[in-house]
Amino acid sequence: MTEQPPPEEDLPTARELELGEAGVSPAPRLLVPPGNEPLAMLARRGFQATVAPLDLPFPADVSGARAERLVERLGHYAFRLFLRGAILRHGSFTPMEATRYLEEAGATAFAEDLVSLDLATREADGRYLLRHPTASFGGTLEWYVAHELRGRFGFDVAAGVKFHAPDVGGDLDVVGAAEGRLVYLEMKSSPPKHLAADEVGAFFRRVRALRPHVSVFVMDTALRLSDKVLPLLQAELSTQPAPPPRRIVREVWALTPHLYVVNARQDLMGNIGLALAEGFRALAPPAP
Repeated sequence: MTEQPPPEEDLPTARELELGEAGVSPAPRLLVPPGNEPLAMLARRGFQATVAPLDLPFPADVSGARAERLVERLGHYAFRLFLRGAILRHGSFTPMEATRYLEEAGATAFAEDLVSLDLATREADGRYLLRHPTASFGGTLEWYVAHELRGRFGFDVAAGVKFHAPDVGGDLDVVGAAEGRLVYLEMKSSPPKHLAADEVGAFFRRVRALRPHVSVFVMDTALRLSDKVLPLLQAELSTQPAPPPRRIVREVWALTPHLYVVNARQDLMGNIGLALAEGFRALAPPAP
């Protein structure tokens, strides 16, 4: 049975509508931080994004020569693995307790690197302790990639962004803007065996809500992606059966002209740069 509209005499009058609206307080003005184009692009898409402090083992305002030394060390996959292991100890550690991949001399050298960077202190009995304990390595990875996107590729960036999309969970790990294009990078610091289907589904929900020009799913691992990661991502594509992924080079893959997957083999930031270059070329007009 079709619901009937209320009788005309039950409808509010024009004066009642005006009076009712006049008594409503305006919504608070949520302003975009000046000079941050990625957050402005989110606002234009209808999202009132906020930026949460990253969980870092160093002060968030690190800058200058110290920041550049830290970035140089984080560019080494072995050092990232070591720092990740030190963070996961959640307390004091010996160099060998922080890694399964290095000989003692190499592990001790990395522990001393942490001391020289003011990330750790030497304790008794050859142990070390991080100055700023953190829950995981994820925030450090986001900080590093955001720093390099800004410095190496000229992006305006934001990391740890909560964009408060209805029915969409999680944060936008790194968003960047350049040439009027919005890019979104999802960062994973664990090995592929820890990647779950619900994480991949949440990533796709964020992509579909945000609609960036280019998205990159980043796995900070040297392990191949074809065994588990690519099938999980392909299963979430809107086109089924999914088209086969296209290998660009090494473990840099294109799932669509706007979605890429990379790992850290040889050079994490170099691989991210290759994926972004492919994505930007795909957005360009056809060649004459």
